[in-house]
Amino acid sequence: MLVPFSGDGSGTEELTWGQWDVWFMMRMSGTPRMAGGTMPLAAGTTVEQIAHLLSFIVSRHQSLRTRIQLSPDGTPSQVLSASGEVALEVVDTLDDPAAVAETVRARFASEPFELETDWPVRMAVVQQAGKPAHFVAMYPHVVIDGYGFDALARDLALLDQSTGQHLGPRSGVQPMDLARQQRGASALRQSAASLRYWESVLRDNPVPQFGQLPPRSPRYWEATYDSPAALLALQALSVRTGLPSGPLLMAAYASALAEVTGVARRVIRTQVSNRFRPGFRDSVSILVQAGLCAVSTGGPLLDVAAAAWRSQLAAGKHAYYDPRSLWALLSALEAELGFAPDPLCYFNDRRRTVAGFDGVAPSRASILAAQPLSRLTPGVRYDNTDVTAYLNINAVPGTLNYTLRADTAALSPTDLEHILLSIESRLIHAAI
Repeated sequence: MLVPFSGDGSGTEELTWGQWDVWFMMRMSGTPRMAGGTMPLAAGTTVEQIAHLLSFIVSRHQSLRTRIQLSPDGTPSQVLSASGEVALEVVDTLDDPAAVAETVRARFASEPFELETDWPVRMAVVQQAGKPAHFVAMYPHVVIDGYGFDALARDLALLDQSTGQHLGPRSGVQPMDLARQQRGASALRQSAASLRYWESVLRDNPVPQFGQLPPRSPRYWEATYDSPAALLALQALSVRTGLPSGPLLMAAYASALAEVTGVARRVIRTQVSNRFRPGFRDSVSILVQAGLCAVSTGGPLLDVAAAAWRSQLAAGKHAYYDPRSLWALLSALEAELGFAPDPLCYFNDRRRTVAGFDGVAPSRASILAAQPLSRLTPGVRYDNTDVTAYLNINAVPGTLNYTLRADTAALSPTDLEHILLSIESRLIHAAI
């Protein structure tokens, strides 16, 4: 069904810095990088209520009625429409609605997405025997990030689901206004300071971070490790030391990378949300940018973690910049140094927190007893160009679940597996 929407603002503007970051990754990989998921619906939810929800979010949040237009020379711009109609797909099934919803989600994620013509919302209701049971929503990452989903969910408190009425004003900076802000003197000063930090870190990087291996086919491999024991070890280390869990994990990752590459000082990108900046918290948009950490390994894990924590703080302060200027800097440094000093190696903590743990530290016996529960699961393999290495810490309750995808021209499949297992073993060794 087609759902009408109408909201404030229209016109064309250049991309925001966050959009430029995602645009670069999309251009490199050739995919739109969709984000979203599925969820069960409360009993009694109607298709009309979901239509009200869809109209509400697209009407209120300019990013969800923004499309990307290319100029003749290939330069992208954001184009905002004031009104239109967006599709809500209704799927009837007699099968398991959760399984059908996951099938729809996978289709939404994999179907071709035309940034110039498609609205950046793909939404569906899965009905079982005529009753709405599950909900699916997918969005191209160029219009929203993870914390943008949180802002979107908070704003739903101002929707009357029965009538579709808006119960209060929207808050948070909108993408076109943000693009204009980022041309201002204050934002450009912040960008320049961030780039000076990046250059300083990269000039201190004396050698290439990865070697050159014969690439496999498919070239990019992924695997996931699930370890309740590593979670207990992480909790024990955090309780004893007061260190947040995020830098402990980055320290284990950096040390594992150093072990397989022979390069002790690791340069790692980390995803930073800029929502601590004024007016950004409630913006339904893309405000995550990469920060840069430099972590020296070789010592005890807790020493490496303390250094990683300091580096994460510096990276968070210097993750607000014009990506076009960063790309120019990286090109100039590569020409000067003879190798790419930024290896596109990522650490991404998707748990949305770097906080520590409260309570009593788990015992040595409980950690060791949980070790047999660890599981390594092979993932997808593909040829779409990607980054060199990307570690996701996944938000899975009751365990430490993490996924590494890697370029086999830099890390062999054996290296990939070793890194995943080494993260666990380093945490456990430090804890016990």
